[in-house]
This record gives sequence, structure tokens and C-alpha cells, in this order.
Amino acid sequence: MYTAIVVRPGETDFDREERIQGALDLPLTAEGRRQVQSLIERLRHIRPDVLYTSPSQPARATAEIISEALDIPLKELEGLANMDQGLWQGMLVSDLRRKHPRVFRQWQESPETVCPPAGETCTAVVARVEQALRKPMKRAGTFAVVVSEPLASIVSSLLRGDETPRLTGLPVGGAAPGTLEVVDASAGEETSLSAHHATDTAPQWR
Repeated sequence: MYTAIVVRPGETDFDREERIQGALDLPLTAEGRRQVQSLIERLRHIRPDVLYTSPSQPARATAEIISEALDIPLKELEGLANMDQGLWQGMLVSDLRRKHPRVFRQWQESPETVCPPAGETCTAVVARVEQALRKPMKRAGTFAVVVSEPLASIVSSLLRGDETPRLTGLPVGGAAPGTLEVVDASAGEETSLSAHHATDTAPQWR
């Protein structure tokens, strides 16, 4: 059995501005890099055998810094690219709420039933993430997966063996950037650790 660590990358400008990032590539902010340094200190005590990363820039940049600092092998998995949120990408969450209140409410209550215009369905995302994680989940030992929200919530659910993978209830929602989640498959337990010092096919819509 394995122990898996879900690592959410450091902050980007879109996180701070509450914009929908989706599959867009954005660099880490100065605060995001500070968060990664805090992640490194926590990971020193867990020592994953390997890091698997999304090819999306925030995750890849976070994983590269961790890999170099802790001398951990790094493998990029194409199937862990963040969820493509189509024409929503770049929008302020507040604008989506104001312009499409019904759809926004539906996303909060049943996100698996909503597909952004020109974006991916939850079903498609879960299928490719399951494929990407198939080999890592067969290995014994400890590994880390570096992915942004909302993909991180799906990854966490799959690693825990949830019958229905969880999708965050907001297009930029979920746990904060720069956080860790430890999933112990042998114990069936999950622990959340913050890097801050307390600090069915969904229908398209237009």
C-alpha cells in the first residue's frame, strides 16, 4: 500500500485576483515561491520517493523547486494537466457570479453537472486522471502529486478511493495554494497540512 501526498502549487496572480485559471500557464508570485519553501520544510519530514507533476506551469515550477531542494526524482504526467475551463479561463469569479448567477449556483451545488463553454467535462477529467495515477497507485512507498485546483480535489478523492470523485464547488475553489494533503492508503486516513504558517457527461452551456 502507498502513502500519497497531494501538493497544491504556490500562489499565482490569478489566485490572488480570484480569477479562473484552469489550464492556463502562469508563473508563481513572490508569495507563491515563499509558500513552496514552506512546503519543502514539511516534505523534509515525509520524504516522498518520487514527485509526479502536472505539466501546467504553476505545478511544474513548484515541483521543480521541491525536487531540486530535496533531491527527489521528478516525473511529469500529461494526464495531470489542470482542468480546461474553456471560455471561463481568465474571468473574475465575481464576474461569473454576476453574469451567470444560475450556472454559478449550479457549479457550487453540483459542479460535476457543469461544463464551461469549450471546456472539459468532469467525466473526461476523472478518466484521464485515473489513467495517469494507475501506475503510481500500484507502487508501495510514498509519492507526491503536484497539481492545482480543481484537479487536486479530484486527485485526492481518487487516492482515497472515494466512490464518487470530488470536484470543488467553485471554478477556482478547493484548498488554498501551497498546501499539503497526506493520504495513507494503508490506514484509510487523510491528514491536511497547511504550508501557511497558520497562515455522467455534463451538459455544455452558453
